[in-house]
Amino acid sequence: MAADTSEIFQKALQNELLHTAKVVEEHLDAEIQKLDQMDEDELECLKQRRLAALKKAQQQKQEWLSKGHGEYREIPSERDFFQEVKESKNVVCHFYRDTTFRCQIMDKHLTVLAKKHVETKFLKLNAEKSLFLCERLRIKVIPTLALVKDGKTQDYVVGFTDLGNTDDFTTETLEWRLGCADIINYSGNLMDPPFQSRKKYETSFTKLDKKTIRGMKYDSDSDDD
Repeated sequence: MAADTSEIFQKALQNELLHTAKVVEEHLDAEIQKLDQMDEDELECLKQRRLAALKKAQQQKQEWLSKGHGEYREIPSERDFFQEVKESKNVVCHFYRDTTFRCQIMDKHLTVLAKKHVETKFLKLNAEKSLFLCERLRIKVIPTLALVKDGKTQDYVVGFTDLGNTDDFTTETLEWRLGCADIINYSGNLMDPPFQSRKKYETSFTKLDKKTIRGMKYDSDSDDD
């Protein structure tokens, strides 16, 4: 009986894969046919639009780099934090402590992601030198990542809870978690977390209630409140 069920499942899976392949093939054929039917003026117009899009993307990248994107760097003070989040749409800030080993693990992964995701600014701030900010953001666990979008703290990654509850989580796992918060441009499948062991994932995200400080808007005099 079990063998029959397995065989039925395998056939169903095979049929589904064949159907998907057929749909993709038909789509590609339609695109090729569309290109074949274009005249020279239409092709030139398409080429110019593509070049304009590439140029715009390159200009955007240069603007990000000029604001400190593309590298994982430490900021010296709370005042710098407020200035940094005002300048960029997407910011990930790691609140760390020198004596916490897990902060070094987080550093390793963030260094890789900062280079890969230039669209987001990656920072670190010593929690022991930013007590006011940690209190205001209710940061009690180190390491904690504050995920800031459009000047507002939208989400937090607290410890390794959302990363499989293990020190051995992969960079891809952290990338997936940041993608879930829409703080980076994630190209993978958000419904398929790349945990080393799915069994270790036994908790939900630590997203914040809208009534808490995590929805706070940062402005020029926030650090003087």
